[in-house]
Amino acid sequence: VGSEMCIRDSMLFIGCSPCQYWSVIRTKRDKSFETKNLLGDFKKFVDHYRPGYIVIENVPGIKSKRDESGLDDFLKFLFNNKYNYDYGIINANDYGVPQTRKRFLLIASRVKTVSLPKKKRGRKATVKKFIGVKNGFLKVKAGNIDKTDFMHTVAGLEQINIDRLNKTKKNGGTRDGWADDDTLQLETYKKHDGFKDVYGRMSWDKAGPTITTKFFSLSNGRFGHPEELRAISLREGATLQTFPKKYLFKHASIAGNARLIGNAVPPELSFRIGKSIL
Repeated sequence: VGSEMCIRDSMLFIGCSPCQYWSVIRTKRDKSFETKNLLGDFKKFVDHYRPGYIVIENVPGIKSKRDESGLDDFLKFLFNNKYNYDYGIINANDYGVPQTRKRFLLIASRVKTVSLPKKKRGRKATVKKFIGVKNGFLKVKAGNIDKTDFMHTVAGLEQINIDRLNKTKKNGGTRDGWADDDTLQLETYKKHDGFKDVYGRMSWDKAGPTITTKFFSLSNGRFGHPEELRAISLREGATLQTFPKKYLFKHASIAGNARLIGNAVPPELSFRIGKSIL
């Protein structure tokens, strides 16, 4: 019994269940409905094994809709089972990640007092420190296929989107650059002015946007390269997620690899969480 308890004391359970249902990004709720209660399923495993440490990472919506998402019930369970815990909404940019990536984070332990990782002091990570020619990313065109493991592969663009990018100011420009051009403007943006990041370019001296599973597409966020006429490549997205450049992604399609990259917890943030626990 003593040996078993020692093993359980050192166990670390990490729960990062699919979060599309609780995301603020518009998704098909019927498609993600079956995954909305996975926090409750995770609790069953915690209840059975009683690990010494628990980490949960998810979208902020799990906290803002805490009653529906099962968070309140999970916190009650932790308290009743003598777990110490700390939780809140964190921004990955405060932890060495070049993204404005807000996430719900919870760390719990029944072995010792724990707390969320401390924010990094000094200058925050920016796009310029991670991608660009000086960081080993050669200039390429939209549609570039990189068959090496470096995977500097870029989605193709229709001519109209190349024309739009040509009119989008470099280094942080938005679609306002072609708002008055009837041949380029989209009907939907003639009716409302929201979602300014869509078709936008990243800024060199700022954090990038949240790298989502659709980061290879101009029409899904501010995923335009700061200077070049294209969206960012698969490897650029992975690097902005803080994956090492030699890390391999082996899906057969651009969309499949982008999904692996965008769904991941940034490794640098994972490192800070682990360090905090240690």
